[in-house]
Amino acid sequence: MDADFVDFVRHRGDHHLKTAVLLTGDWHTAEDLLQSCLGKLYRVWHRLDTSSEPDAYLRRILVNTHRSWWRARWRREIPRADLPDLPGLGDGGEARAVAEDVRNALARLPVRQRTALVLRFFVDLPETEVADLMGCSAGTVKTHTHRGLRAMRRMISPDTVVNRTEAQGSGIR
Repeated sequence: MDADFVDFVRHRGDHHLKTAVLLTGDWHTAEDLLQSCLGKLYRVWHRLDTSSEPDAYLRRILVNTHRSWWRARWRREIPRADLPDLPGLGDGGEARAVAEDVRNALARLPVRQRTALVLRFFVDLPETEVADLMGCSAGTVKTHTHRGLRAMRRMISPDTVVNRTEAQGSGIR
């Protein structure tokens, strides 16, 4: 096993897993997606110029693999022994509850809108790079982003504070 690859996965794997969770809307599917993508990346690792930006290589593989799974209508049920507990009052889980509301809203969006929002706001990529990853124009990314944000605003309660800045007050942006 290449030591550089192991080091890359050890230091950046969690970040890419979070991206995969947001792309797929499901933790287990995200783990499958990331593992599949890491296998693809490892096969070409020796040919890559990893001194520049190995994150970009893996991000592209994540988006393309997720897109191919979606195109192939790759769906399956995920059996669960127990349903997750909802956060209770006073347990310090308000931030986790808001994050769960956002993840649930993301999961209900169409795949292209969800992909645009994750890459724009979680990965913090510019529209042109998102367009390149998604295989569409920057205008299409803007449209998917706009429609996705509008849909999320309808799905998340207006009383829920999703982000807060001193200058802007609070609310869903």
